[in-house]
Amino acid sequence: MTTRDPRATALARFAGLFADETRAACLLALLDGRARTASELARHAGVAASTLSEHLSRLVAGGLLTEERQGRHRYVRLADARVAQLLEDLAAQVAPGTAVRPRSLRESSAGSAMARGRTCYDHLAGRLGIAVTDALTARGLLRQETGFALTDAGVAWFASAGIGLERRGRRPMARACLDWTERRPHLAGVAGAALCRHALDTGWCVRIGSERAVKVTAAGARALFELLGVEAAALR
Repeated sequence: MTTRDPRATALARFAGLFADETRAACLLALLDGRARTASELARHAGVAASTLSEHLSRLVAGGLLTEERQGRHRYVRLADARVAQLLEDLAAQVAPGTAVRPRSLRESSAGSAMARGRTCYDHLAGRLGIAVTDALTARGLLRQETGFALTDAGVAWFASAGIGLERRGRRPMARACLDWTERRPHLAGVAGAALCRHALDTGWCVRIGSERAVKVTAAGARALFELLGVEAAALR
């Protein structure tokens, strides 16, 4: 008789954390890296706060979320970049034709903004993320042949642009993250996070709406063209 792999039960239990539409909606909402209250997530998911509380407890117990309390408020966020990577990879496996069509002009506009540019946990995604990744590659600053890796010229470019690269823990300097709207990899890892942080801190990009969408400002468009040769048309 074949002995069942002892990891099977744990894997099935872990996968089950994603297999609920309410929990999936909460996880996707937290992909911007920010903390949210339980009431904010309840409104986002369209369920009662009491219902969401049970879901959040399961996600925290399963290691997907961390929580902290401030007074009466309970804040949760994704546990770490590893969870964000797993969530984005899973979302990228959803076939384009299976997505639910927008129910209103507002939803359609929000979806278009997300596809144009957004944050994926702590790095840039959408057409913006792809345009930056392609520009880094074309200039010999990033290699993609056998996985993403910054070249020596790439490390020097980050330094010259005033973007610090601080490696912490075991997170790779550069990592490919499959973009779920563009179906191509964009830059993640330490370098991707540093670039995104710099873009937001310097005003190259600003957040729009309450989701993860970001918009390139006029100053950002000039900087991306001067530093990387990214054409404005690629950012639309």
